[in-house]
Formats: sequence, C-alpha cells, structure tokens
Amino acid sequence: MAFVATVSTATPFFKNTGESKYSIKVGELTMIIDANGGGKILSFKYKDTEVISQSRMPESFGSTFWTSPQKEWNWPPVSEFDKQPYTVEETENALIMTSKMSEKLQYSIKKEFRIDAKKNAILVTYSIINNANETRKVAPWEITRIPNEGMIFFDAPTDQITPKNLMPFLPAYGISWYHTDTANGNRKINADGKGWLAYLNNGLLMIKAFQDLKAEEPAPEEAEIQVYVNRGKSYIELESQGAYTELKSGESLSWTVKWYLTPYKGETTPNKELIKIVKKMIK
Repeated sequence: MAFVATVSTATPFFKNTGESKYSIKVGELTMIIDANGGGKILSFKYKDTEVISQSRMPESFGSTFWTSPQKEWNWPPVSEFDKQPYTVEETENALIMTSKMSEKLQYSIKKEFRIDAKKNAILVTYSIINNANETRKVAPWEITRIPNEGMIFFDAPTDQITPKNLMPFLPAYGISWYHTDTANGNRKINADGKGWLAYLNNGLLMIKAFQDLKAEEPAPEEAEIQVYVNRGKSYIELESQGAYTELKSGESLSWTVKWYLTPYKGETTPNKELIKIVKKMIK
C-alpha cells in the first residue's frame, strides 16, 4: 500500500528520497523516516556517523512509537502504529505522518517532525487521537533502539531505579550511569528522571529531551524513563513516556521529544562535562 502525500510549495528542511522515505536535515544532523514502515525513524546521523541501531532483525532497529500502558495490547506491537503505512502531509514548517486507526485500541497516531535551527535539534511531536465512543486513558511512549555499546545516563537516583540491581547503574555527580554489558536474559528498568535521557557512543552524544513527569503521572506499571537490554549483545531500547492522560471521544494528546546529537571527544566515563553539555543543549 502506498503512502499519500499532500505537497507544499516550500520544503526547506526535508525531502522525499523515494521508496516512502523522507530525509530531514538541520546543520550536520540527518534523520530518515519510513512512511510505509510504520513511520519509523530509521537513521539519525551526525555527518556520516550513525547513532541508532541498524539491525535488520524484527523489533531491533530504528525508533518507533507505541501507546502505554503495554498491558492493554501486550505483544506484538500494534501493527497500525508500528509497521503499517502512514499517510504523509508536507507543509512549509512540518512533515506530518498519520497512522490508520487501530481496530483493537480505537486510537490513531500522528507524528509531526520539525526542526529547531538555533539549537540544531529535530523535534518530534506525537499525538494520540481517541476514536472510541468512550473516554479512555493513555500515555505516549517513544522507543529508540541503539547498539549495545557505549554509555547511557540520566538524572535519577540510582537507588530508586527499579527493579534494583538488575543492571549495573553507577551513581556519580547526582546522575545514574550505565556502561552497556551482556547477560543471558532480557532486562528492563524503570526510573523517574528529570526530562532527559542521554547516550554516548563512538564519539557522539545523543540527547532526548521530553516532559519531566511527576512520580504519579506515568501510566500504571510504567515510567518516565525505561531502558531495555536485549539478551546477549544485540541491542538496547531507550524509552521515554509522557503523562497518562484522560481523553474523551474525539480528543487527542500531544507530546514532544527533542532529538539532539553532537560530537564528544572525551572518554566514555561519568564526568561533569557531559552533564554540562546536556543541560546547556536542552536549556
């Protein structure tokens, strides 16, 4: 099934590269999104260096979007949101992709891509539309797969990460740090962060900034920040969620994640300089 595009006369920051794929560029950053493949972000690069997973195994590559809590759909991911084609609208200031409505959940998803040229960032605004004939509660959830390499860090107390001692997070300078490791089983942790999640690998620092939630705002059994490590050394998921929101029939919520990517020449170890860079970029 082909995507449908409404074309604007001015598209200064993105282009259709063919085969349903769109390329967004700001400064030295390039993001590629596949409209026909669930509106997934397939690539995020600084110059020619890639930061997210390029694995071709199912559910192991790119960046996708789901509704939360997961217990409402369990597994596999909802096909209309994760794999099926999105329609495309092109405007002067935004690239907008919209999913089909999920027959099971009665939601549809909209993804709106913009740039912040001053901050060298790409802004992704996700919307969930309630098409059901009843009031529902739902939260937004972004899942970005990365290689099992490098270091992950975020602003949350290490002793409050749950389940405890599942992954070797270390406290330093008030931040929780995790050097990627391997294990025979899949692992996932939850944390109440401060509205950002960072990943350092191969000389690049990726930062995701989003709404900082209060402890009671995530969906039941979910969290503002989650890190999932697949068994072995295959891939990791960086996950962030927005507030659990009540939507009447026909209402929608919107939630924005700001994507940053910058070179970093220092060591892949906990240090104050990394924290300063993060706070300066997301300010």
